[in-house]
Amino acid sequence: MTDDSTVIRIDNLHKSFGQLEVLRGVSISARRGDVVSLIGSSGSGKSTLLRCANLLEDSQQGEILFKGEPVKWAGAGPARHPADAAQVLRIRTNLSMVFQQFNLWSHLTVLQNVMEAPVTVLKRDRAEVEQTARAYLDKVGIGDKCDVWPAQLSGGQQQRAAIARALAMEPEALLFDEPTSALDPELEQEVVRVIKDLAAEGRTMLIVTHDMKLAADVSDHVVFLHQGLIEEEGAPDTFFGAPKSERLQGFLSSTRAA
Repeated sequence: MTDDSTVIRIDNLHKSFGQLEVLRGVSISARRGDVVSLIGSSGSGKSTLLRCANLLEDSQQGEILFKGEPVKWAGAGPARHPADAAQVLRIRTNLSMVFQQFNLWSHLTVLQNVMEAPVTVLKRDRAEVEQTARAYLDKVGIGDKCDVWPAQLSGGQQQRAAIARALAMEPEALLFDEPTSALDPELEQEVVRVIKDLAAEGRTMLIVTHDMKLAADVSDHVVFLHQGLIEEEGAPDTFFGAPKSERLQGFLSSTRAA
């Protein structure tokens, strides 16, 4: 059942790449203000699930609902794809994604990177967007880097610029795909601090992460994916403090040992 506060809901999602079944019937939801973390081994389907949620990947079966509105599909099975391009654009602009690789445009300054999508996609007033963009760059701690090129930033600064770019779309939810895994530990903490601040503000977020401490600290709900299925899920206290399944116990033991 979807209530008015549910931002995104996924029911029984299946996704294959050729013969490889990556998602085998996954259901998750996030209400307004929820932080849901997805953890699991490489190849478990975490990032694919996030990309399907944002309609960057086509799924073969199951439903995706944004604020109670189901995605309209055409075709079936491997030929299934979204039927309404305007709906896809609307959903994507309301589910801003932050990738593992920062994906900043090298030919634009940091400020121009943050402004580009609100101006060109949402057709917002440039002067208003610039004011908002500068505020978000301040928020993530790099307001003094507005006029520099991405190549002049550290990895942590580039990822924070990417977060500011996502925030500038004023999305309903933020989707983070391993936002710290390309960073060394010192730079990773810069980004973790920003994510924690966003969680404290009550932002709706889906986070794919290898950082168990981040998942434990910011999440309302944690999901452990194993071979394309949800093996276990729950509130962080019980999830990390008293895991039930042997697979989750083994996974958490291996991450602590790493």
